[in-house]
Amino acid sequence: MSTNATALSTAVSPSSTPSSPVPSLTSVFVRLKLSLLKNGLRQSGGRTAAYIVSIVLGVLFAAGMVLSSVLLRGSADADTIAVLLTGVVALSWAVMPLFVPTGDETLDPSRLVMLPLRPRPLVRALLVASLVGIGPVLTLCLAFGAAVSVAHGAAGTVVAVLAVPLVTVVCVALSRAVVAANIRLLTSRKGRDLALLSGLVIAVGMQLVNFGAQRLGQAGGLGPLEPAAAVVGWLPPAAAIGAVDAASTGDYAVAAARLLLTAATLVALVYWWQRSLVKLMVEPDGSTIGASSDKGVREKSGGTGLLGRMLPVGRTGATMERTLRYIWRDPKTKAAWVTSLAMGLIVPLFNAFQGTGSIYWACFASGMLGVQMYNQFGQDTSAFWMVAQTISTTADAYAELRARALALLSVTLPFTALVTVATAAVLGDWSTLPEALGLSFGLLGALLGSGAVASAVFPYSIPQDSGYKNVVPGQGGLAWMSILGGMIGSMLLCAPLIGATVYLHLSDQQSLLWILLPAGVVYGALLVQAGLKLAAPRTARRLPEILTAVSKG
Repeated sequence: MSTNATALSTAVSPSSTPSSPVPSLTSVFVRLKLSLLKNGLRQSGGRTAAYIVSIVLGVLFAAGMVLSSVLLRGSADADTIAVLLTGVVALSWAVMPLFVPTGDETLDPSRLVMLPLRPRPLVRALLVASLVGIGPVLTLCLAFGAAVSVAHGAAGTVVAVLAVPLVTVVCVALSRAVVAANIRLLTSRKGRDLALLSGLVIAVGMQLVNFGAQRLGQAGGLGPLEPAAAVVGWLPPAAAIGAVDAASTGDYAVAAARLLLTAATLVALVYWWQRSLVKLMVEPDGSTIGASSDKGVREKSGGTGLLGRMLPVGRTGATMERTLRYIWRDPKTKAAWVTSLAMGLIVPLFNAFQGTGSIYWACFASGMLGVQMYNQFGQDTSAFWMVAQTISTTADAYAELRARALALLSVTLPFTALVTVATAAVLGDWSTLPEALGLSFGLLGALLGSGAVASAVFPYSIPQDSGYKNVVPGQGGLAWMSILGGMIGSMLLCAPLIGATVYLHLSDQQSLLWILLPAGVVYGALLVQAGLKLAAPRTARRLPEILTAVSKG
């Protein structure tokens, strides 16, 4: 690393003697990228093993994709698959750096602000250095496979030779241009929040892919995707693969137009990238200017605002407000809640839209939201000592846990009802709505009650860095015991409601199923009350142990 830093300083220093050989900026950046990769692997054996595994998996995936593309040659759907695959790869290059900004240390151009580098040589050096890595090589293999599947004849082969590297370079340039234009957002608190939501994007994307695959299976082919492929075929860099297909069919004018469009897009991306770098290196960071405006001062002096006025007075209202503000402001708490809300809505509705779902899938929302009660003190981290100072008796502990449960219920209860009603509306199954609501409320109450006990017995610390780990090393067993044990216990606690539902169905007493709604509400409330009563004395006795456990992050 020090050798590369010396070479970089020599390459950009105006005082270099004419007799000494000055390395080119591009070669220095390539060596710097290789050194970053090498030094990163030296940090730990686990990181080295993960990198090797990723290389092996990447090679196997690339080989499988190339083989599949070769087998697609001559298929009527080869052009549709090749174009759409290239479009998805390009979209991934554009979007993923926004969610994983720390995946590559060279993605942050602000680290080069203090160096006397001209924009044009810097862009050229960064572009070449960006082609070093697993991602560009895998993209090159995917583009090669896509081109092989549609290339026929001499003209198609010639265009494919130009299109494959062009696709790879456009994907890399697109990624760098997007990151350079948004780097200050990505390094801010909002950017870290965005990164933590990447799991939600992946989960939603998987549901959409699953839904689309089932629809295509029902359609019996890729015909519904042909209009989309026709549009994507004119969007760079997928247009380059479309040019290969056009040249193979003898439509040379279309092939030339698509190839030139892709090349022009590359020029535009490089220009945008260069402009962003210039702006980044010559303008001050506006995120810290005017941070203490008069409006902010007025807001701070104006009390707790509307939220505080809506909540009850005393300890209950103050604790509820603190809990709700954690949900809104703390990045990891916010990510967990947004993911739970989204998945709790998507899974039941997607199954309902597919025609294979049941209204009982609405209980999935209760399960996703109820687990937010687990490890309530972990989100406080070392600041839990301030909460502990206010707890001296079992009554204080009960009031603290009850207020946290009420804060969660203010969100989970209406959302559970909304998901259940929406699922019933999609399925058109209004007759089973009361029993589904009763089961959902009962499960929610069981999770909140067991979550209160688990928070007192199995607390663990949540790391405060911007990574994806939600448990500090050494406490993974506590987290699994807390969540898995609590969920299994909650299902056992709901056994009476489930048994009553099964009995009424088997005994052909559907007219009495509406009783499950009030029964579920009452039973869920009793489970919450019982859980709070069990957790309160344990919390009051174990305050030092809880503080030690949640302060390890």
